[in-house]
Amino acid sequence: MQLTSPRLRAALLAAASLTLVAAVVPPPQALGIGDPLFPELGNPGYDVLSYDLSFAYKNNSSPLDAVTVIDARSLARLETVNLDFTHGKVASAEVNGEPAAFGYVGEDLVLTPARPVEQDLPLHITVRHTSDPRGRGDGGWVVTEDGLAMANQADAAHRVFPCNDHPADKAYFTFRVSAPAGMTAVANGVPSALPARLTGAATTWTYRTLHPMATELAQVSIGDSAVVHRTGPHGLPLRDVVPAADRERLEPWLKKTAGHIEWMEARVGRYPFENYGVLIAKARTGFELETQTLSLFESALFAGSGGYPEWYVESVMVHELAHQWFGDSVSPRTWSDLWLNEGHATWYEALYADGLGKYSLERRMREAYQRSDQWRAAGGPPAAPKPAAPGEKIGLFRPAVYDGAALILYALRQEIGVKAFDRVERRWVGEHRDGVAGTEDFVRLASQEAGRDLGAFLEPWLYGKKTPAMPGHPEWSAPKSV
Repeated sequence: MQLTSPRLRAALLAAASLTLVAAVVPPPQALGIGDPLFPELGNPGYDVLSYDLSFAYKNNSSPLDAVTVIDARSLARLETVNLDFTHGKVASAEVNGEPAAFGYVGEDLVLTPARPVEQDLPLHITVRHTSDPRGRGDGGWVVTEDGLAMANQADAAHRVFPCNDHPADKAYFTFRVSAPAGMTAVANGVPSALPARLTGAATTWTYRTLHPMATELAQVSIGDSAVVHRTGPHGLPLRDVVPAADRERLEPWLKKTAGHIEWMEARVGRYPFENYGVLIAKARTGFELETQTLSLFESALFAGSGGYPEWYVESVMVHELAHQWFGDSVSPRTWSDLWLNEGHATWYEALYADGLGKYSLERRMREAYQRSDQWRAAGGPPAAPKPAAPGEKIGLFRPAVYDGAALILYALRQEIGVKAFDRVERRWVGEHRDGVAGTEDFVRLASQEAGRDLGAFLEPWLYGKKTPAMPGHPEWSAPKSV
């Protein structure tokens, strides 16, 4: 980052002088909120209310200049403020309008304010930094053929911007993205201003979310893109972002989304956000991702003839759409609650494929039942997954939290009946909308709808090393052991 502004130079000099004063403060430590799978992720002592993120993009081989502004509220007296941040360089930081010293410990950026922040007071943080798309392919920025996109799940948002990088702390977001002429920038939410032309033929695009969002669901797309608008059920704005050259070829897929939303709404209720669409990127990620209001897909999924069958592509589209309710609107309390996200998305993916007559739900669940013990041995039970190996964060997303977790939902429906199960689903997304919830909350709600305590029934399904017998299917063979 070229530090040419006199004001910025003055801020850096002030921060440098603060570093001398802060020498008497105990050395900074990496903190976390104690998530079982990511113990150093997130930070205690404050609640983030909003992020205002500014990015200036030049090209894929250069770091983006960035400014992150955080508004929060202190939950305790803070002599230092920890933020999750790595893979970028900080130029300066301010806390409540005054320069703050800063340093790094592990993947934490530790700020030392000019004076401690007392409990239950506003906390306003500004960090001027770079955001580097180059280097390790372990999440954060995804380099595409024509620009960038984001894939922050599970623990990679802090590779893009300083944040409290845990889904338990949701916040509102504003994005301001500058890109060279001829490129289009799109982010979560709705445009909050018309694109503004800047000097040097760059344009700034501004978006904001109308609902709180977890950091792992943030999305910014920069590229040679076409933005396709249409209207979905009950006037819902639909917005797809696709490579401009592929706009016509992809239209048959894009126009399916309205029907997918109608199908989901018939089962769980009104779509929970301000708009929806798909972001199709020319990149190899190995996954699709439910970034809030704008789900990320690899372009290879929509290759057409010689690629995936149409019913499979549609079911994957429904999987990411279902996440808007399960995982986005209702976020996991801890990452061990991931089964609630992926299990539900897999469940509705399977129901949709069943409705197309291509892959029956019962067949899929029977096959999952036969493999369930193997999945549990390899990755842990669905509600207590084993941590991913170092440097392999995608390893957390194992079959046990997909089909293995959908199998729990099937068992629950078998146990309490279809009508009670449908009530559970609607209440879950209705009562926890825009919030955070976990496994205990789900067991409690299911018990209420069943009219009896389901704890003893669900515990072995959620936490057992072996898969219990399936209600209503004594003919199903025992799961295969390893």
